[in-house]
Amino acid sequence: MLEKKHLEFREKIRAFALEQIEPLANTLDTEQRFHTEHMKPLTEMGLLSMLIPEEYGGKPTDTITYSIAVEEASRVCGSTGITLAAHNSLGTFPILKFGTEEQKKRYLPRAANGELIAFGLSEPDAGSDAGGTKTHAHRDGDNWIINGSKCWITSATKAFATIATARTSDNPEDRTITSFILEKDWEGYAVGKKENKLGLRGSDTAFLHFDDLKCPVTNQLGKEGEGFKQMLITLDGGRISIGAMALGLGQGAFDCAVKYAAERVQFGKPIAYNQAIQHRLADMATELEAARLMIYEASRMKDAGQPFSHYSAMAKLYASEVARRAAESTLTILGSVGYLTGKYPAERIWRDVKLCEIGEGTSEIQRLVIARHLLKQVQKT
Repeated sequence: MLEKKHLEFREKIRAFALEQIEPLANTLDTEQRFHTEHMKPLTEMGLLSMLIPEEYGGKPTDTITYSIAVEEASRVCGSTGITLAAHNSLGTFPILKFGTEEQKKRYLPRAANGELIAFGLSEPDAGSDAGGTKTHAHRDGDNWIINGSKCWITSATKAFATIATARTSDNPEDRTITSFILEKDWEGYAVGKKENKLGLRGSDTAFLHFDDLKCPVTNQLGKEGEGFKQMLITLDGGRISIGAMALGLGQGAFDCAVKYAAERVQFGKPIAYNQAIQHRLADMATELEAARLMIYEASRMKDAGQPFSHYSAMAKLYASEVARRAAESTLTILGSVGYLTGKYPAERIWRDVKLCEIGEGTSEIQRLVIARHLLKQVQKT
Protein backbone atom coordinates (compact mmCIF):
# COMPACT_ATOMS: atom_id res chain seq x y z
CA MET A 1 0.00 0.00 0.00
CA LEU A 2 2.80 2.41 0.88
CA GLU A 3 4.83 3.82 -1.97
CA LYS A 4 8.47 4.87 -1.81
CA LYS A 5 7.43 8.49 -1.26
CA HIS A 6 5.45 7.47 1.83
CA LEU A 7 8.36 5.55 3.33
CA GLU A 8 10.75 8.42 2.66
CA PHE A 9 8.32 10.89 4.19
CA ARG A 10 7.97 8.71 7.29
CA GLU A 11 11.74 8.74 7.78
CA LYS A 12 11.81 12.50 7.36
CA ILE A 13 8.93 13.26 9.73
CA ARG A 14 10.18 10.70 12.27
CA ALA A 15 13.59 12.38 12.40
CA PHE A 16 11.95 15.79 12.73
CA ALA A 17 9.67 14.59 15.52
CA LEU A 18 12.52 13.04 17.50
CA GLU A 19 14.75 16.07 17.11
CA GLN A 20 12.33 18.96 17.60
CA ILE A 21 9.07 17.73 19.13
CA GLU A 22 9.93 14.95 21.58
CA PRO A 23 12.41 16.94 23.73
CA LEU A 24 9.64 19.38 24.71
CA ALA A 25 6.74 16.94 25.01
CA ASN A 26 6.95 16.36 28.75
CA THR A 27 7.54 20.05 29.50
CA LEU A 28 4.51 21.12 27.50
CA ASP A 29 2.39 18.58 29.35
CA THR A 30 3.69 19.53 32.80
CA GLU A 31 3.38 23.27 32.24
CA GLN A 32 0.13 22.98 30.24
CA ARG A 33 1.79 25.21 27.68
CA PHE A 34 0.98 25.48 23.98
CA HIS A 35 3.82 24.40 21.70
CA THR A 36 4.60 27.84 20.28
CA GLU A 37 8.17 26.71 19.53
CA HIS A 38 6.91 24.10 17.09
CA MET A 39 4.77 26.37 14.94
CA LYS A 40 7.53 27.77 12.73
CA PRO A 41 9.17 24.42 11.89
CA LEU A 42 5.74 22.78 11.43
CA THR A 43 4.84 25.53 8.98
CA GLU A 44 8.15 25.33 7.12
CA MET A 45 7.76 21.58 6.68
CA GLY A 46 4.29 22.13 5.23
CA LEU A 47 2.58 20.19 7.99
CA LEU A 48 0.00 22.94 8.54
CA SER A 49 -0.93 23.11 4.84
CA MET A 50 -1.13 19.46 3.81
CA LEU A 51 -4.64 19.84 2.38
CA ILE A 52 -4.17 23.31 0.88
CA PRO A 53 -3.46 23.63 -2.88
CA GLU A 54 -0.26 25.34 -3.99
CA GLU A 55 -2.21 28.24 -5.48
CA TYR A 56 -3.16 29.24 -1.92
CA GLY A 57 0.34 28.74 -0.53
CA GLY A 58 -0.03 25.13 0.57
CA LYS A 59 2.11 22.02 0.23
CA PRO A 60 -0.59 19.45 -0.60
CA THR A 61 -0.11 15.74 -0.07
CA ASP A 62 -2.25 12.65 -0.37
CA THR A 63 -4.20 11.50 2.66
CA ILE A 64 -1.87 8.61 3.47
CA THR A 65 1.05 11.04 3.76
CA TYR A 66 -1.08 13.30 5.93
CA SER A 67 -2.04 10.37 8.17
CA ILE A 68 1.63 9.45 8.55
CA ALA A 69 2.42 13.03 9.60
CA VAL A 70 -0.23 13.00 12.34
CA GLU A 71 0.79 9.49 13.39
CA GLU A 72 4.48 10.31 13.77
CA ALA A 73 3.91 13.64 15.52
CA SER A 74 1.51 11.97 17.97
CA ARG A 75 3.99 9.15 18.53
CA VAL A 76 6.12 11.58 20.53
CA CYS A 77 3.59 14.29 21.51
CA GLY A 78 -0.18 13.93 21.40
CA SER A 79 -0.69 17.66 21.90
CA THR A 80 1.22 18.44 18.71
CA GLY A 81 -0.61 15.67 16.87
CA ILE A 82 -4.06 16.97 17.72
CA THR A 83 -3.08 20.50 16.70
CA LEU A 84 -2.08 19.22 13.26
CA ALA A 85 -5.23 17.11 12.95
CA ALA A 86 -7.66 19.82 14.02
CA HIS A 87 -6.10 22.57 11.91
CA ASN A 88 -5.90 20.55 8.71
CA SER A 89 -8.97 18.30 8.81
CA LEU A 90 -11.41 20.52 10.68
CA GLY A 91 -10.10 24.02 10.08
CA THR A 92 -8.87 24.27 6.51
CA PHE A 93 -10.90 21.47 4.91
CA PRO A 94 -14.36 23.08 5.19
CA ILE A 95 -13.10 26.26 3.53
CA LEU A 96 -11.43 24.27 0.76
CA LYS A 97 -14.49 22.06 0.25
CA PHE A 98 -17.37 24.49 0.70
CA GLY A 99 -15.87 27.98 0.53
CA THR A 100 -16.11 30.55 -2.24
CA GLU A 101 -13.03 31.51 -4.20
CA GLU A 102 -12.87 34.77 -2.28
CA GLN A 103 -12.98 32.92 1.04
CA LYS A 104 -10.23 30.54 -0.07
CA LYS A 105 -7.98 33.41 -1.13
CA ARG A 106 -8.64 35.25 2.13
CA TYR A 107 -8.15 32.42 4.63
CA LEU A 108 -6.16 29.53 3.17
CA PRO A 109 -2.88 31.45 2.65
CA ARG A 110 -2.97 32.53 6.29
CA ALA A 111 -3.62 28.94 7.36
CA ALA A 112 -0.76 27.72 5.17
CA ASN A 113 1.49 30.30 6.80
CA GLY A 114 0.92 28.84 10.25
CA GLU A 115 -2.12 30.74 11.52
CA LEU A 116 -4.50 28.23 13.07
CA ILE A 117 -8.17 27.77 12.22
CA ALA A 118 -10.46 26.15 14.79
CA PHE A 119 -13.69 24.16 14.44
CA GLY A 120 -16.78 25.00 16.49
CA LEU A 121 -19.48 22.35 16.44
CA SER A 122 -19.97 21.06 20.00
CA GLU A 123 -22.04 23.00 22.51
CA PRO A 124 -22.88 22.49 26.19
CA ASP A 125 -26.24 20.95 25.20
CA ALA A 126 -25.25 19.59 21.79
CA GLY A 127 -22.38 17.10 21.94
CA SER A 128 -23.06 13.80 20.19
CA ASP A 129 -26.40 15.30 19.13
CA ALA A 130 -24.79 18.04 17.06
CA GLY A 131 -28.08 18.56 15.27
CA GLY A 132 -29.37 20.05 18.52
CA THR A 133 -27.27 23.19 18.02
CA LYS A 134 -28.66 26.14 19.99
CA THR A 135 -26.26 28.85 18.83
CA HIS A 136 -28.52 31.08 16.76
CA ALA A 137 -27.97 33.43 13.82
CA HIS A 138 -30.50 35.84 12.38
CA ARG A 139 -30.13 37.91 9.25
CA ASP A 140 -29.80 41.68 9.56
CA GLY A 141 -29.22 43.22 6.14
CA ASP A 142 -25.77 42.26 4.91
CA ASN A 143 -24.85 40.59 8.21
CA TRP A 144 -25.72 37.64 10.38
CA ILE A 145 -26.04 38.35 14.12
CA ILE A 146 -24.83 35.32 16.05
CA ASN A 147 -25.39 34.43 19.72
CA GLY A 148 -24.36 31.29 21.53
CA SER A 149 -21.42 29.26 22.81
CA LYS A 150 -19.19 26.47 21.54
CA CYS A 151 -17.20 24.14 23.77
CA TRP A 152 -14.19 21.79 23.64
CA ILE A 153 -12.62 23.91 20.89
CA THR A 154 -9.08 22.77 20.07
CA SER A 155 -6.62 25.67 19.68
CA ALA A 156 -9.38 28.10 20.71
CA THR A 157 -6.99 30.55 22.33
CA LYS A 158 -4.58 30.51 19.36
CA ALA A 159 -6.81 30.34 16.28
CA PHE A 160 -7.38 33.50 14.26
CA ALA A 161 -10.68 32.14 12.90
CA THR A 162 -13.23 29.42 13.63
CA ILE A 163 -15.55 27.42 11.42
CA ALA A 164 -18.75 27.48 13.48
CA THR A 165 -22.35 26.35 13.06
CA ALA A 166 -25.55 28.15 14.08
CA ARG A 167 -29.26 27.55 13.75
CA THR A 168 -30.62 29.98 11.15
CA SER A 169 -34.31 29.51 11.78
CA ASP A 170 -36.42 31.33 14.36
CA ASN A 171 -38.43 28.15 14.93
CA PRO A 172 -36.86 26.28 17.91
CA GLU A 173 -38.04 22.99 16.41
CA ASP A 174 -36.40 23.69 13.05
CA ARG A 175 -32.89 22.27 12.83
CA THR A 176 -31.84 24.40 9.87
CA ILE A 177 -28.11 24.84 10.51
CA THR A 178 -25.65 27.02 8.60
CA SER A 179 -21.86 27.30 8.78
CA PHE A 180 -19.85 30.50 9.14
CA ILE A 181 -16.22 31.60 9.15
CA LEU A 182 -15.81 33.77 12.25
CA GLU A 183 -12.74 35.87 13.03
CA LYS A 184 -11.28 36.18 16.50
CA ASP A 185 -10.83 39.95 16.44
CA TRP A 186 -14.49 40.71 15.65
CA GLU A 187 -16.50 42.43 18.36
CA GLY A 188 -18.68 39.90 20.15
CA TYR A 189 -16.23 37.01 19.73
CA ALA A 190 -14.82 35.96 23.12
CA VAL A 191 -12.56 33.09 24.12
CA GLY A 192 -13.24 31.45 27.47
CA LYS A 193 -10.74 30.24 30.07
CA LYS A 194 -8.43 27.48 28.93
CA GLU A 195 -9.68 24.11 30.17
CA ASN A 196 -7.70 22.10 32.73
CA LYS A 197 -7.64 18.71 31.03
CA LEU A 198 -6.60 15.18 31.98
CA GLY A 199 -4.48 14.81 28.87
CA LEU A 200 -3.25 16.64 25.77
CA ARG A 201 -2.32 19.43 28.14
CA GLY A 202 -0.02 21.09 25.61
CA SER A 203 -3.03 21.73 23.38
CA ASP A 204 -5.25 24.69 24.26
CA THR A 205 -8.94 23.88 24.64
CA ALA A 206 -11.58 26.44 25.60
CA PHE A 207 -15.13 27.69 25.13
CA LEU A 208 -16.01 30.28 22.48
CA HIS A 209 -18.77 32.78 23.23
CA PHE A 210 -20.64 34.81 20.61
CA ASP A 211 -22.53 37.85 21.88
CA ASP A 212 -24.35 39.73 19.11
CA LEU A 213 -21.43 38.84 16.86
CA LYS A 214 -21.85 40.60 13.53
CA CYS A 215 -20.78 38.25 10.74
CA PRO A 216 -20.86 39.55 7.13
CA VAL A 217 -22.96 37.49 4.75
CA THR A 218 -19.77 37.01 2.74
CA ASN A 219 -18.51 34.85 5.60
CA GLN A 220 -21.38 32.41 5.36
CA LEU A 221 -19.82 29.08 4.38
CA GLY A 222 -21.80 27.43 1.62
CA LYS A 223 -25.55 27.61 1.30
CA GLU A 224 -27.91 28.42 4.13
CA GLY A 225 -29.19 25.27 5.81
CA GLU A 226 -26.36 23.01 4.61
CA GLY A 227 -24.18 23.43 7.69
CA PHE A 228 -25.02 20.13 9.37
CA LYS A 229 -24.35 18.16 6.20
CA GLN A 230 -21.05 20.02 5.76
CA MET A 231 -19.98 19.14 9.28
CA LEU A 232 -20.73 15.44 8.77
CA ILE A 233 -18.63 15.41 5.60
CA THR A 234 -15.83 17.21 7.46
CA LEU A 235 -15.94 14.72 10.32
CA ASP A 236 -15.62 11.79 7.93
CA GLY A 237 -12.13 12.97 7.07
CA GLY A 238 -11.41 14.16 10.59
CA ARG A 239 -11.94 10.67 11.92
CA ILE A 240 -9.08 9.41 9.79
CA SER A 241 -6.75 11.95 11.37
CA ILE A 242 -7.93 11.16 14.92
CA GLY A 243 -7.41 7.47 14.13
CA ALA A 244 -3.89 8.33 12.99
CA MET A 245 -3.35 10.30 16.18
CA ALA A 246 -4.48 7.32 18.27
CA LEU A 247 -2.21 5.03 16.27
CA GLY A 248 0.77 7.31 16.93
CA LEU A 249 0.04 7.41 20.65
CA GLY A 250 -0.35 3.64 20.75
CA GLN A 251 2.89 3.17 18.84
CA GLY A 252 4.65 5.53 21.23
CA ALA A 253 3.43 3.43 24.15
CA PHE A 254 4.57 0.24 22.43
CA ASP A 255 8.02 1.72 21.73
CA CYS A 256 8.36 2.48 25.42
CA ALA A 257 7.15 -0.97 26.48
CA VAL A 258 9.50 -2.91 24.19
CA LYS A 259 12.57 -0.91 25.17
CA TYR A 260 11.82 -1.16 28.89
CA ALA A 261 11.05 -4.88 28.73
CA ALA A 262 14.34 -5.57 26.95
CA GLU A 263 16.35 -3.62 29.54
CA ARG A 264 14.57 -4.35 32.82
CA VAL A 265 16.17 -7.35 34.55
CA GLN A 266 14.28 -9.37 37.15
CA PHE A 267 15.11 -12.85 38.43
CA GLY A 268 18.32 -12.82 36.41
CA LYS A 269 16.90 -12.02 32.96
CA PRO A 270 15.14 -9.21 31.04
CA ILE A 271 11.41 -9.31 31.66
CA ALA A 272 10.93 -9.47 27.88
CA TYR A 273 11.76 -13.18 28.16
CA ASN A 274 8.77 -13.81 30.39
CA GLN A 275 5.90 -15.30 28.43
CA ALA A 276 3.29 -13.04 30.01
CA ILE A 277 5.20 -9.97 28.85
CA GLN A 278 5.82 -11.45 25.41
CA HIS A 279 2.12 -12.10 24.94
CA ARG A 280 1.28 -8.51 25.80
CA LEU A 281 3.88 -7.20 23.38
CA ALA A 282 2.70 -9.54 20.63
CA ASP A 283 -0.92 -8.46 21.08
CA MET A 284 0.05 -4.79 21.04
CA ALA A 285 2.13 -5.14 17.88
CA THR A 286 -0.58 -7.10 16.07
CA GLU A 287 -3.41 -4.73 16.95
CA LEU A 288 -1.39 -1.62 16.11
CA GLU A 289 -0.46 -3.01 12.71
CA ALA A 290 -4.09 -3.89 11.99
CA ALA A 291 -5.13 -0.35 12.98
CA ARG A 292 -2.43 1.10 10.74
CA LEU A 293 -3.71 -0.86 7.75
CA MET A 294 -7.27 0.31 8.41
CA ILE A 295 -6.23 3.97 8.63
CA TYR A 296 -4.18 3.78 5.45
CA GLU A 297 -7.01 2.03 3.63
CA ALA A 298 -9.50 4.70 4.71
CA SER A 299 -6.98 7.29 3.49
CA ARG A 300 -6.66 5.52 0.15
CA MET A 301 -10.44 5.32 -0.25
CA LYS A 302 -10.77 9.05 0.44
CA ASP A 303 -8.15 9.91 -2.18
CA ALA A 304 -9.78 7.57 -4.69
CA GLY A 305 -13.13 9.31 -4.30
CA GLN A 306 -14.76 6.16 -2.92
CA PRO A 307 -17.42 6.22 -0.19
CA PHE A 308 -15.40 6.01 3.01
CA SER A 309 -17.62 7.32 5.79
CA HIS A 310 -18.24 3.91 7.38
CA TYR A 311 -14.62 2.89 6.96
CA SER A 312 -13.23 6.03 8.58
CA ALA A 313 -15.58 5.34 11.50
CA MET A 314 -14.25 1.77 11.71
CA ALA A 315 -10.65 2.97 11.57
CA LYS A 316 -11.18 5.63 14.22
CA LEU A 317 -13.10 3.25 16.49
CA TYR A 318 -10.57 0.44 16.24
CA ALA A 319 -7.43 2.57 16.40
CA SER A 320 -8.59 4.53 19.45
CA GLU A 321 -9.52 1.41 21.41
CA VAL A 322 -6.35 -0.41 20.36
CA ALA A 323 -4.23 2.56 21.41
CA ARG A 324 -5.93 2.76 24.79
CA ARG A 325 -5.23 -0.95 25.35
CA ALA A 326 -1.60 -0.44 24.31
CA ALA A 327 -1.22 2.41 26.79
CA GLU A 328 -2.73 0.31 29.58
CA SER A 329 -0.47 -2.65 28.77
CA THR A 330 2.56 -0.41 28.75
CA LEU A 331 1.75 0.86 32.24
CA THR A 332 1.41 -2.74 33.39
CA ILE A 333 4.76 -3.71 31.88
CA LEU A 334 6.56 -0.72 33.42
CA GLY A 335 4.90 -1.22 36.79
CA SER A 336 5.50 1.42 39.46
CA VAL A 337 8.02 3.38 37.40
CA GLY A 338 5.44 3.79 34.65
CA TYR A 339 3.08 5.39 37.14
CA LEU A 340 5.52 8.24 37.73
CA THR A 341 5.40 11.40 35.66
CA GLY A 342 8.33 12.56 33.57
CA LYS A 343 10.66 9.55 33.59
CA TYR A 344 8.78 7.64 30.90
CA PRO A 345 6.04 8.83 28.52
CA ALA A 346 3.74 5.94 29.45
CA GLU A 347 1.46 7.76 31.88
CA ARG A 348 1.28 10.84 29.62
CA ILE A 349 0.28 8.70 26.66
CA TRP A 350 -2.32 6.92 28.79
CA ARG A 351 -3.86 10.28 29.69
CA ASP A 352 -3.63 11.62 26.15
CA VAL A 353 -5.09 8.65 24.32
CA LYS A 354 -8.46 8.64 26.07
CA LEU A 355 -9.53 11.69 24.08
CA CYS A 356 -9.38 9.60 20.91
CA GLU A 357 -12.36 7.56 22.16
CA ILE A 358 -14.29 10.78 22.82
CA GLY A 359 -13.37 13.50 20.32
CA GLU A 360 -14.88 13.78 16.82
CA GLY A 361 -17.56 11.31 17.77
CA THR A 362 -17.41 8.92 20.70
CA SER A 363 -16.82 5.21 20.15
CA GLU A 364 -20.55 4.73 20.61
CA ILE A 365 -21.30 7.20 17.80
CA GLN A 366 -18.80 5.40 15.55
CA ARG A 367 -20.66 2.16 16.16
CA LEU A 368 -23.92 3.86 15.21
CA VAL A 369 -22.38 5.15 11.96
CA ILE A 370 -21.08 1.68 11.14
CA ALA A 371 -24.35 -0.05 12.03
CA ARG A 372 -26.40 2.35 9.90
CA HIS A 373 -24.16 1.61 6.93
CA LEU A 374 -24.60 -2.13 7.45
CA LEU A 375 -28.38 -1.80 7.63
CA LYS A 376 -28.45 0.29 4.45
CA GLN A 377 -26.49 -2.44 2.68
CA VAL A 378 -29.02 -5.06 3.82
CA GLN A 379 -31.93 -2.92 2.67
CA LYS A 380 -30.42 -2.65 -0.81
CA THR A 381 -30.39 -6.42 -1.25
